[in-house]
Amino acid sequence: MPFDIMTGAGLALAVVVLLILAQCIYIVPQQQAFIIERLGKFQTVSLAGLHFRIPLVDRIAHKTGMRVQQLMVKVETKTLDNVFVNVVVSTQFRVDEKNVATAYYELGDPAGQLRSYMEDALRSAIPQLTLDDAFARKDDVARDVQETVGAEMARFGFTVVKSLITAIDPSEQVKAAMDSINAAQREKEATRERAEAKRIAIETQAAADAERTRLQGEGQANYRREIANGIVDQIRSLQNVGMNIEDVNNVVLFNQYLDVMRDLSESQNAKTVVLPVATPGGYQELFNQMTQAITTSHENAVE
Repeated sequence: MPFDIMTGAGLALAVVVLLILAQCIYIVPQQQAFIIERLGKFQTVSLAGLHFRIPLVDRIAHKTGMRVQQLMVKVETKTLDNVFVNVVVSTQFRVDEKNVATAYYELGDPAGQLRSYMEDALRSAIPQLTLDDAFARKDDVARDVQETVGAEMARFGFTVVKSLITAIDPSEQVKAAMDSINAAQREKEATRERAEAKRIAIETQAAADAERTRLQGEGQANYRREIANGIVDQIRSLQNVGMNIEDVNNVVLFNQYLDVMRDLSESQNAKTVVLPVATPGGYQELFNQMTQAITTSHENAVE
């Protein structure tokens, strides 16, 4: 009987020892940190791995995640040109591994504190820029906000990894006005380009017309020069065969007369053939024959 009592007591003691040993050992998972307090006072920070503690004296006060967290912040503010916009910023932050205790004991609401810092930084940065500059320099604004907020959060054991401005959203009326301005600017530029193209076309056509006129003038001058040379050659040939200058002039005038009459008869626009009132000296016989024919026809009609 006493042996049975001793055996039972030994088993109970063994169980108690095992429980105490179990309380002494704890394992911290990867990307976590445990804050250990001894009798209510901060003792140490345990990172990933196997650790030991004093049962009933040390306790795990908090389990802190070390992974990067993301916070979306939306704030309404005004630009330098008095346009109200909604700015959306995505901020990634994490607990600094070397300041886990500070992050736990200093801030009760890290996300809320970070949101307040982000809103304050944005309301300070955006009003210094016009709406167009805010769109064009949003990366610079995000970098400045990250540096400002990061310096503040570092005092509480947090690291701001990255801040991105994901949206700058003005009102619908402002968007419509911006679209109208852009459309008007594009139309103005298009009108300017069309006018420039028209001016170039006019200048090119004028240059082409001037060149054509010049070439036509040169051609006409050459043509008249050749005619004059031909007439001179013709006069010299007639003089060489013994004709006096008066007869030569009559022959030349006769040839020119025939050329003019032929051109008039072949022209598509000619509607009337005009005969000269006075004929050159070489046409006297032709004139006498036409007069005689008319007189004969009149006498026959009288008889």
